[in-house]
Amino acid sequence: MALVRQSAESLLAEALANRLHKTLEEKARFQFESGVSDGEVRSWQNSLPVFLGDLVDAGLGHVEVLLEHKLPHSPKRLDVVLCGRNPRHGRPSYVVVELKQWSKAEPYGDDLVKVEFYSQPVLHPLEQVRRYCEYLVDSTPALAAQPDSVHGVAYLHNARKVGPWNITRYGVDEFGELYTLDNKGELINRLRALLDTDAGTRDGARDAADEFLGMRHAPSKPLLTVAAKEIQEREQFVLLDEQQVAYSLVRRAVEKARSSRKQTVVIVLGGPGSGKSVIALSLLGELARQGREVLHATGSSSFTSTMRKHAGSRNRRVQTMFKYFNNFIDVEPLDLDVLICDEAHRVRETSLNRYTKREVRDKARRQIEELIDAARVPVFLLDENQTVRPGEMGSLLEIEAAATSAGCEVEVVKLDGQFRCGGSELFDAWVARLLGVKGAPTRWSTLVAGTDDEFVVRSAESPREMESWLLDRQARDGGTARVAAGYCWRWSDPVTEDGVKVLVPDVRIGDWHRPWNAKPEQRVPDVPASHFWASDERGFGQVGCIYTAQGFEYDWAGVIFGNDFVWRDDHWEPQRQHSHDPAVKKADDLHFARLVRNTYKVLLTRGMRGVCVFSEDPETQEHLRAMSG
Repeated sequence: MALVRQSAESLLAEALANRLHKTLEEKARFQFESGVSDGEVRSWQNSLPVFLGDLVDAGLGHVEVLLEHKLPHSPKRLDVVLCGRNPRHGRPSYVVVELKQWSKAEPYGDDLVKVEFYSQPVLHPLEQVRRYCEYLVDSTPALAAQPDSVHGVAYLHNARKVGPWNITRYGVDEFGELYTLDNKGELINRLRALLDTDAGTRDGARDAADEFLGMRHAPSKPLLTVAAKEIQEREQFVLLDEQQVAYSLVRRAVEKARSSRKQTVVIVLGGPGSGKSVIALSLLGELARQGREVLHATGSSSFTSTMRKHAGSRNRRVQTMFKYFNNFIDVEPLDLDVLICDEAHRVRETSLNRYTKREVRDKARRQIEELIDAARVPVFLLDENQTVRPGEMGSLLEIEAAATSAGCEVEVVKLDGQFRCGGSELFDAWVARLLGVKGAPTRWSTLVAGTDDEFVVRSAESPREMESWLLDRQARDGGTARVAAGYCWRWSDPVTEDGVKVLVPDVRIGDWHRPWNAKPEQRVPDVPASHFWASDERGFGQVGCIYTAQGFEYDWAGVIFGNDFVWRDDHWEPQRQHSHDPAVKKADDLHFARLVRNTYKVLLTRGMRGVCVFSEDPETQEHLRAMSG
């Protein structure tokens, strides 16, 4: 999907008439829920006339140009894709162009730079375009079959070749080449070598663009499917933009800790599906292969157990790399090079529990302090809107304060966008609006009208219809499906029937009834342990709760709203009396409302390709039906 597609000469005419940036702004406002910033509009106004003029001067005015093309299953957009024919063999040729109007920047590690008007380091443009190309090829089977049809160029039309842009400092390949103001001639020669200058190939350029836009895209790599290879063998994920910035900042901090003995805390903030766990696994694998002392920790029994099973497949050493936040009470200070705290919003006040030994209790401090002291580079990846239990206090404010108190340097990276849910920014916005987090509720069909957003949103008239829809999607389109619900029904221990232990169908709505997923530490024949409900195919048929769904993903999500969160007139009302969560029920009114809202936000954003919703409350169901249409 591109905001604008025309020939280079047509777009240049629009740009010179001072209309192109206005057209892009108007289409962006229509296509993207958040629109675009003034800075982005200025960059279009400043960069596009220059580059389009260079194309026309190079004899490439007939080439088809896609502006602001969205990467598949990703919120990221490519500045420019040039579509034409290769002059040597006549096959389609595509050039991804990253445009920058920067005039200067300072190196900040191997692949990062500091630019004066950005608050955090950013990826070097050459590395940025290289990763865009890798991601595009990885997620597009037709391009993967002919990777030599894709090329990447970073063009800094206001910068000089000398200084931080010295091309010899960076590796150059087909996916990443760097050009500046004073080697524009080399850029033109390169584009002529990749795209036929014969105006007679105009129809061929249009056909190439049609083919590119019509290509089928493969779903992004499921985290659990490639977790073992990522850690035990080699890099499986292509990290984009802020994801790679976070990754590089950690590696830079590790080197800094070795040379200057300075402790650095890295905090990575991102919403559901923004790639936090992908960053965590990429770091864990790379640092472990380098021989660093590195561990991964979470506060989730389900997530840690699943990582041990999948990422540590047939490798006991890898399994021991996955820990819990409360495992660091008595660890020696700076015992590790890196401690990766995934799902860090689940950090608690202390690590003490009823199983903590007496001699260890005396050593206990605040959990955040224990985690920071455990490593030279503690890394915290969190989403402040995923706190779902009282006592969870992982936040930017808390972690920054603890790190500063400990005398650590602090680096903060904010991840943009939504890589889960098909990379649909609109679905992310729809959920925020639906739950009253940001903006007024909006019908899904209204939000996506005129776009080619492929994420599926619908409501069901009953839980049985929801199950039927999920099974149909699973059979027709492939993938995995699960039903999860708010914690609004009692959760019984298994019972024995005819000598066999079975789950009790506690979740009852009319004549439909299903059991919750198995309780932790309670084994039931032919039922996955609670830790593996989201990843074991036998999980369909049980209803998952927030604690077994959080941190995981599946293709098709069914979400049942219970009576703990109902729609009344024009707003949501939390209803404590309908909650069966022992911990959440104890929260005060303000925190109860926030925890329940966060619960449904997490459940709604587990699906990668579609979601189906239902509420047992009639008024809420009517609202969901209207908003899902």
